[in-house]
Amino acid sequence: MQHGTTRTRSQQAALALAALGVVYGDIGTSPLYTIKEVFAGVHPIPLNPANVLGILSLILWSLIIVVSVKYVVFIMRADNRGEGGIMAMIALALHTARGDRKREKAIMLAGLVGAGMFYGDGMITPAISVLSALEGLEVATPLLKPYVLPATLAVLFFLFFFQKRGTGSVGAMFGPIMILWFSTLAVLGVSNIVTNPAVLGAVNPLHGLGFLYENRGLALVAMGAVVLSVTGAEALYADMGHFGAKPIRQAWFFFVLPSLMLNYFGQGALILARPEAVENPFYHQAPAWMLYPLVGLATVATVIASQAVISGAFSVSRQAMQLGFLPRFEVKHTSEKEQGQVYLPGVNWGLFCAVAILVLGFRSSSNIAAAYGIAVTGDMVITSCLAAFVAAKSWKWGWTRAAALFAVFLVVEVTFLSANVLKIPDGGWFPLAAGSLVFLIMSTWKRGGQLLTERTSGEAIELDMFIDALLISEPVRVAGTAVFMTSNNNRVPNAMLHNLMHNKVLHERVLVLSVEVFDVPYVPEIDRVEIKELKGGFYRVTVQYGFKDEPDIPAALALCSEKGIEFDMMETSFFLGRATLIPKVGSEMMYWREKLFVMMYRNASTAMSFYKIPTNRVVELGAQVVL
Repeated sequence: MQHGTTRTRSQQAALALAALGVVYGDIGTSPLYTIKEVFAGVHPIPLNPANVLGILSLILWSLIIVVSVKYVVFIMRADNRGEGGIMAMIALALHTARGDRKREKAIMLAGLVGAGMFYGDGMITPAISVLSALEGLEVATPLLKPYVLPATLAVLFFLFFFQKRGTGSVGAMFGPIMILWFSTLAVLGVSNIVTNPAVLGAVNPLHGLGFLYENRGLALVAMGAVVLSVTGAEALYADMGHFGAKPIRQAWFFFVLPSLMLNYFGQGALILARPEAVENPFYHQAPAWMLYPLVGLATVATVIASQAVISGAFSVSRQAMQLGFLPRFEVKHTSEKEQGQVYLPGVNWGLFCAVAILVLGFRSSSNIAAAYGIAVTGDMVITSCLAAFVAAKSWKWGWTRAAALFAVFLVVEVTFLSANVLKIPDGGWFPLAAGSLVFLIMSTWKRGGQLLTERTSGEAIELDMFIDALLISEPVRVAGTAVFMTSNNNRVPNAMLHNLMHNKVLHERVLVLSVEVFDVPYVPEIDRVEIKELKGGFYRVTVQYGFKDEPDIPAALALCSEKGIEFDMMETSFFLGRATLIPKVGSEMMYWREKLFVMMYRNASTAMSFYKIPTNRVVELGAQVVL
């Protein structure tokens, strides 16, 4: 997929507008809490002109180095056929390490940690964004303070409740609303900068370096708050497949970055003129008549930011299922036109529970900010490491050039990560715990799946040999087609053996079908199905998908007509194996992890619904497997 090469200017502009609504919601709402957290948070920095200029300089250059240079210029080059995100990066890195088992294992481990951090970030973003927006009610009048928490929970509940309707119906509104939001940020910033233009001197990076040198004891604490300004940067890469690199870059450089910096500088000018405004500098920028409309606009902007994170969690979860890192969840499509718009009820309500716990447990955006950042910076560090590997191998840069470039980013990001380690006692443990749980689930499912394959294939018979033996003393053949699904179509599926053992018959046409998922986003329809005709009415069929393709076995079999094999679904039966797993002490996987894998296996969505096989055409044959 080559984005931007054949699009007209109007199409590029439309995509840039759409990107504003989806990609930049998270980073665009950071001004709500970043400056407040620096100077009035859990670990406040002393408020004086030198410190204000230093912090503004650090924010500006963090946005330039981490977002503009790393993500916009370099990371977005690491596209997997136009797609981005942590799963696409894992697939790219694994592709370059193919054949090297140790390197593959290290990449997979790093990628799973990064995915865990992504989910940790996805839990915090809706909580801190919506809560910080509604805290503007306190600025309008202290009488409304008791209503901030209930209002936050109500907004979040309705946000998650309406996920089942999809984003398509409201997606067209996101861009214009975010244009209004970023324009408001810029206007508020300029109106305060004119009262103290000296803050523009923060463009000089020496102010930031001077702050770090003069405040060595506070430097890490300060960087732990500054990092809040770059949260959401990973969305640029994750959503690249939806809009293309060029529209995302245009929106960033020509609109988002200038608006953000004007607002940050405006907040700096405000707190220098009115130190008491530091309790909530974002809302104190606005005149009194504008407070309630601004709270409303900020709430809508944070809902949009949260929507992007939630949609990203759905997308990453679906990709993880395809790549074998998560059990099958129920997937519902919310658009007839857009393949990528999906709704996963289990993921949706799991996220809501985590977000609600965060809001009720931490109770203010400042407290949540103490937990925010460690997941984001962990994800950034892992992305840099994987990207360095891709640059060295896939881009043919060599290790010296790749290491030299990404070492610059890692210096900044490791500093951010070290600063956020200080937040662990104040709440940073939450995203770490959540990320660790996701990592445990993903790694257990992947290893358990490998173990199950080893156990079931260990006793399997070669298919060609089996057919030769079967034709010597052929069983009764009945009319119709039998499709036996298996992970390896070179071996005899257990379901076939059990069918012969119990029913003593075989269909006149037998397909041994396996599904392969490749480390590319999409497989063209022309390559979807590979068929090899064997003896005695047997066929070996391989159905091929990319990790963002939508599995649909009946649709794939319909393509076989182009290869000379016609299917009548009413005369076709699908035979699926359903294993009853028994954990075993002393196996290759720890017993408690085997128990966890068994629990996930029992509760996973069925192959019928995942592969869209009609339930009235399915026969399930069970077997016991000792892990």
